[in-house]
Amino acid sequence: MKITIVAGARPNFMKISPIIKAIEKLRTEKNPISYRLIHTGQHYNANLSDTFFEELQIPHPNENFNVKSGTQAEQTAGIMIAFEKELTENRPDFVLVVGDVTSTMACSIVTKKANIALIHVEAGIRSGDITMPEEINRMVTDSITDYFFTTSEKASENLLKAGHSKENIFFVGNVMIDTLLQNLTRIKKPVFWDDLNLTSKNYYLLTLHRPSNVDDGSSFIELLKQIMEQAEEAPIIFPVHPRTQQILAETQNEFKNLHLVEPQGYLNFIYLLKNSQAILTDSGGITEEASILNVPCITFRNSTERPETCELGTNVLVANDKEKISQAFEKLKNGKWKETQNIPLWDGKASERIISTLLKIHYG
Repeated sequence: MKITIVAGARPNFMKISPIIKAIEKLRTEKNPISYRLIHTGQHYNANLSDTFFEELQIPHPNENFNVKSGTQAEQTAGIMIAFEKELTENRPDFVLVVGDVTSTMACSIVTKKANIALIHVEAGIRSGDITMPEEINRMVTDSITDYFFTTSEKASENLLKAGHSKENIFFVGNVMIDTLLQNLTRIKKPVFWDDLNLTSKNYYLLTLHRPSNVDDGSSFIELLKQIMEQAEEAPIIFPVHPRTQQILAETQNEFKNLHLVEPQGYLNFIYLLKNSQAILTDSGGITEEASILNVPCITFRNSTERPETCELGTNVLVANDKEKISQAFEKLKNGKWKETQNIPLWDGKASERIISTLLKIHYG
């Protein structure tokens, strides 16, 4: 069985790492598996790309397309051209894509036009917000996928409602949690930890990158002001995404307890998350990690494609609503934040379920 695995951006790296480990663990002489790893180069900052391969012990990719920056259309076109050539020269039995980034959608389209079976890991999740590029990527990818591996029963239901066959939908759990649990003993303090006098639970961790939050400089600064007001004197650690760094550079700000740091490697970031008083974010994947680590999570979005993080985890949606933000911080400071409940199949074994299922599909 030959599988081509695609990764392109930071969230992808955490998802492919346990899948590759599962392949190494489960392949046998009777059921051989080989794979090629393709890095599209969608994320090209070393801390957003190369570091993750090293820290998560991911093998060096067989090919790196190095598409780098550009508009979404330019990135999509560059990835599709390069991936078409890759599949022509190295045709697999399956192409496996993960998540919902531009690389996921682009390589899915090329795969189906080449009449190769397509596997989507983290299929079926939906935010209901069509203005998000990721939502479009999910919808397009799932519309042409052959085998769906889902993180929740809700995601499986979404696919059934869309008319996909039950026989091709597999609820296996969350590969992001596989990576989290595999690496918890390896997390490490960032270099700035001591310089900023950080101690466990005395600071907030902030990540913001969505266009709806950061593209408008004035509204971005207004959101930061609300956060600073609620955080009072507590330090706020803000690993700045490249797109956000550019906007901040154009805007004057004087937030004395806001500490801008470089994008963090996985082991440093999880250390910061695990030890924070709360995570303040507009990310989707981070809400999953926060929930498993039982860290309070305040999300500056109106909707989420991961409702289980709100229903069973530590996540609360506040959008940019000043009253909701205030209420969330009040609950946090009063020690009344909800505890994580058991989230089905988020147990660190999702990747093994995926590879076991593919072996049955291919070899019978």
